[in-house]
Formats: sequence, C-alpha cells, structure tokens
Amino acid sequence: MLWINRQFEFILPVEMYPNILERLRGTPARLEEKLAGLSHEVLTRKLGDKWSVQEQGGHLGDVEELWHGRVDDYLSGLKELRPADITNRVTTHKNHNADSIDNLLRSFRASREKLVSRFEQFDIQGAGQSAQHPRLNKPMRVIDLAYFIAEHDDHHLVKIGEIIKVDA
Repeated sequence: MLWINRQFEFILPVEMYPNILERLRGTPARLEEKLAGLSHEVLTRKLGDKWSVQEQGGHLGDVEELWHGRVDDYLSGLKELRPADITNRVTTHKNHNADSIDNLLRSFRASREKLVSRFEQFDIQGAGQSAQHPRLNKPMRVIDLAYFIAEHDDHHLVKIGEIIKVDA
C-alpha cells in the first residue's frame, strides 16, 4: 500500500506516549541492523522506478525536517500542522545513492535523537495537545504525530526488507 493512501484512527491513550517514543528512539538501530553488511550494489540498486535501499533510508532522514517542523507547530500553538511535500522532491533530487551509507545513517541517527529529545519536552498531558493534520483532515495529537512517524518508519523498513529479499 502506498503511504499516501494510508488512513489512520488516532485512538491511543496518551499514557502510551513513552512507548511510542521508544519506537522512535529505536528506528536508527533497526535501520542500521537491516543495512549491515550489504554491498554498495545491493544498497543502490533500483528495481524499476522504485527507490533503492539507500534512497529509502535517505528518505527517512529527509522527512526529519518535516517532523521537527510539526513539533514546532505544536509548540507554537498552531491550529493546523504544516503540510508534507507529497511529491518527495527532496528525496528524489538528493541523489542518496551517491552518498555513503555511513553518512546517511549517522545523519539520521543524530536528527532522530534530537527529535526524540524534543518530543520528551511534552509530558503526558502535553502529548494530548492537538492540531489539524492537513492531508488526513483530522485532529492529530502530539502522541498521534509520534505514532504516525513510527508507522512511517516501519513502512520504509518493510520496503527495505522487500528490496533486500530480492537478493536472498
């Protein structure tokens, strides 16, 4: 399923907020584990017009800017969250296959650590703060944004696994 077609029901109790933050904290390690030992050829091979493993991983780093911006939106008390670029222009034009996987992983880990730290500024009550999500056209609480990001991470980790299986 395409990410853009995915729908969400935001029903997690705010008491689950620490659990969701733990998922976010663990994504860099899960990504590093998936990519460990893969050759440059496997990392950069494209299957048709789909992103390569390295581009999938680079995309996770690219969207960190959006996630940080949405945290800013909550902190600023905005009523609507900033929209995503659903064309993924940054990832498409960044040429992640020309970068080293170590640089991509290091950059993603640093950005994600900062993002989790920013999420930790919200206590359980703050995790219930809400703003409108522009594409989904529904309220999204801070905990829901964290959950949304974790699901987005998993979506791309699954895609990476599918690409890697072609070589198995």
